[in-house]
Parts: sequence; structure tokens; C-alpha cells
Amino acid sequence: MTSTPKQSSSPTHPPDRGPDRGAVDGPSELTDGWPAACAGARLHVVTGKGGTGKTTVAGALALSLASNGRRVLLIEVEERQGIARLFDLPPLPYSETRIAVAPDGGEVRALAVDVEAALLEYFQLFYNLGVAGRALKRMGAVEFATTLAPGLRDVLLTGKAKETVTRSGADSRRIYDAVVMDAPPTGRIVTFLNVTVAMSDLAHRGPIRNQADGVAALLHSPSTAVHLVTQLEEMPVTETLEAIADLRSAGLPVGSVVVNAVTDPLLPANDIDAAAGGELNLAVLATAVAGAGLQVDDGAVGSLIRLAVEHAERVTKEYELEAQLAHAGVPMLNLPRLVDGVDLGGLYDLSGMLTDQGVGLDRESE
Repeated sequence: MTSTPKQSSSPTHPPDRGPDRGAVDGPSELTDGWPAACAGARLHVVTGKGGTGKTTVAGALALSLASNGRRVLLIEVEERQGIARLFDLPPLPYSETRIAVAPDGGEVRALAVDVEAALLEYFQLFYNLGVAGRALKRMGAVEFATTLAPGLRDVLLTGKAKETVTRSGADSRRIYDAVVMDAPPTGRIVTFLNVTVAMSDLAHRGPIRNQADGVAALLHSPSTAVHLVTQLEEMPVTETLEAIADLRSAGLPVGSVVVNAVTDPLLPANDIDAAAGGELNLAVLATAVAGAGLQVDDGAVGSLIRLAVEHAERVTKEYELEAQLAHAGVPMLNLPRLVDGVDLGGLYDLSGMLTDQGVGLDRESE
């Protein structure tokens, strides 16, 4: 089943953040847009604090990367069926299923990774235990193994992602131009991505060691980019900055920060400053409202002022938090808050906004 976009009343362009957007010391090109390193990556890992729209951004990113006739795989590893809900589809099986058509003829396929199935696949691939593996499942040994060694679960998930990234067809070309992983949240992302390093230290030889080494090499290479989704609120921004530092310490490649659900400033910059500073004048505003031909009393004008102040304070706080993110030196992309929520049409709108900000693949890397 393949999704097609619905009509959406959402904006079709990212909001203008104003002249003070993300003010930092140094050239703005260091922190804005989609860098060449991301364009050359094949595995795009999307993480973020819960509630920031991680799965939505992963879906929009997959659609953007699939434009111009490319094929992209969107992987889910948390067994939540979030991709199915996002694309308004029934629960996804453990198979690579086409779920959407991208602009200009590309396609997005999806894979909801089932840990038990991935373990049986692993047994068959490395130990030729097809029948025996199914017997182990009936005995409950698969569940026992993943419970006894929680790290094994992450090894299987990252290993499956690596297999899809490196898989080639009969013509020796890669099956997928890019793979997008809807990954665990920021609080667990470094442990998740670095588990194969620990596993390779435990297994000194054999297929487990070889598999772990191959996955670790991919995840620490320029072929991978880890993108962090945040909203401009204190806790998500703090957690994002901590995750960036932890990823860098672990030698994992940070791609970009996607600032989601950004408030669209409804007032000019000078009026934002005046409202946030409590400098709006009731009489002046009442005169302006009357000049527009509206009949309102002072109470209604006062309510307008309070709404303007709340909006200005929100936007001003977002500017401050965005500046904190910019100081991390990671390229940033902005997506607006969709008033009506994210339906399928809104998802395609967000994808178009990412494309407008330079998101895409490097033809030379294909």
C-alpha cells in the first residue's frame, strides 16, 4: 500500500525567523542549511527527545531524500508502528514495503524491525540455523537471549540497518540511495549506536566479532549522519546539546539539528521587542484598530495586547534557545508548528520545506 498526499491547510514554507534568528558569533553559513557531509551520507539516524516530533521528521526527511527518482528505506527500531500511523497505513510487517511516492518519481519503503525475526535471520545468515532457529523461538530461547543480553537487541537492530545500507543488486549498485532510521531518543542514542563497539570487545573472533566490527565502522564513518530533532523549549534544547557533546565524544558523526514546531512570528521585529518589553500602548492600539474599521471596546483591545505580549515572549524565548543551539556549531534546519497537526499532506509540506533548505543526496555518492 502506498500513501499519496492529502490536502493540507498548513504553511508551505518555513517561517521567517526575523533578523535576530539564531544570532551567534561567526559566519552564519557554519550553522545554517544542509552540509555536504550530510548529502554524502547513506545512513541518516534521526533521534530526539520524546515529544519533539522525531518520527515525523524522519518521515519528512525520507521523502526529501527520495525526491528526483531515488529510493529510500525508512526503518523503525522501537516496535511502536509509528511509521504506519504517520503515513496513515495498517501496521507494517517485517518486510520492506513501499509506503509513499516522493516528488519527481522517487519512492519510500519502510521496515518495522522485529527483534525476534532479526535474530532468526542472524542465526540463518551466520550459523545456517534456519530450522533450529525456529525451534529456539518456539522454546522461548530468543526472548531469553535478548533479555539476558539487552545489548544484543541493539546489535541486531543496528546490524539490520547496516545490511540494508550496504546491500547491492545484481548490477552491483546499492539497492537504496539512502536509509533513514527512526532511532531511540537522545537519552539512549549513544549507547544504542555504540553497542557494537562494546560487543566487538567481548567477542574476539568469529562472525559476531566480524559483524560488530562492520557495523561499528559504518556508524563511525562519513557514511552515517546523526540528526537531532528538538523543539525550542528548555528541556529538549538542553538534552540536544548534551547529546551532541556525547556523540562527539564517542566519535559518532553529528549531521544536523532539526528545530521542529517553530513559532511563526506574527509581528514585525520591532513590535516583537516592544511587546516582549511591555511597551505596547493601549491608546495607540485602540486607534489603530478603529482605523481598520473594527468596533471594539477597551477590554477587547486589552485582550489583544495580552495575546501579543504572550506571543512576543514565546518568540523571544525561542530566539534565545535557538542561539544556544547555534553555538554548538551544528547545521540547523527549521520546521514550523503545523496548527492543524501533521496529516499526510502536512508531512509532504514539511518534506518540501526540508528540500527548500537544501536537503538532498549527493549524486557523486550514489
